[in-house]
Amino acid sequence: MLSFEGFGEVGAALVLFFASHSLPALPRLRARLIAALGHRPYLILHSLIGTATLVWLIVATLEAPYVELWGFHQWTRWVPLLVMPFACILLVAGLTSPNPFSLGMGARNFDPARPGVIAITRHPVLWAATLWAAAHLFANGELRALLLFGALGGFSLMGTRLFDRRRVQQLGAAEWGRLAAGTSNLPFAGGQTGSAASPGLLWRALLGLLAYGVVLYLHGDLFGRSPLD
Repeated sequence: MLSFEGFGEVGAALVLFFASHSLPALPRLRARLIAALGHRPYLILHSLIGTATLVWLIVATLEAPYVELWGFHQWTRWVPLLVMPFACILLVAGLTSPNPFSLGMGARNFDPARPGVIAITRHPVLWAATLWAAAHLFANGELRALLLFGALGGFSLMGTRLFDRRRVQQLGAAEWGRLAAGTSNLPFAGGQTGSAASPGLLWRALLGLLAYGVVLYLHGDLFGRSPLD
């Protein structure tokens, strides 16, 4: 039988993380917060709270006791080593590209004829988080990994559908159809992934690979285990 003794802080961090990301998504509550704080201060405060709860969740998980589920095997470390370069490219490209559909720089300067990474998926940042969580869950067969990566991966995957639903309501069906033509939620399912190729995407991909190299180099110091060992 699994023992959850010592996981109280992880549970509290999970609850606060989900609350900080879910409650502001409620339309009436979001409108009230924006009216009270202003749009930009609201976005800054939301980002700070979200980041703080995520950091707390990771720290609490690292300090939780080890409870083995399927254990660690040397060959499984290759899963995140091979998956994370793609996740880092999606993350960097998603955060630095105009995107009217999901997380990123917003819709300004988005050109449906030259969508860049958006031709691969409308939600590159959320899919980066999903890939990160799935790859690390596979390689870490313990309870704290299941709680952290399972929760964050499932939350990110669910977020792709919630963002699509919200954007259709905000943009209207006609504008959504114009902007979203040739794109998809599921990566590489939009039918026009060739239009992703551009000089802008190339430097973003190189920057993503650089970020991967930095994280790989610092992984042992930051998280107590190097994937290369």
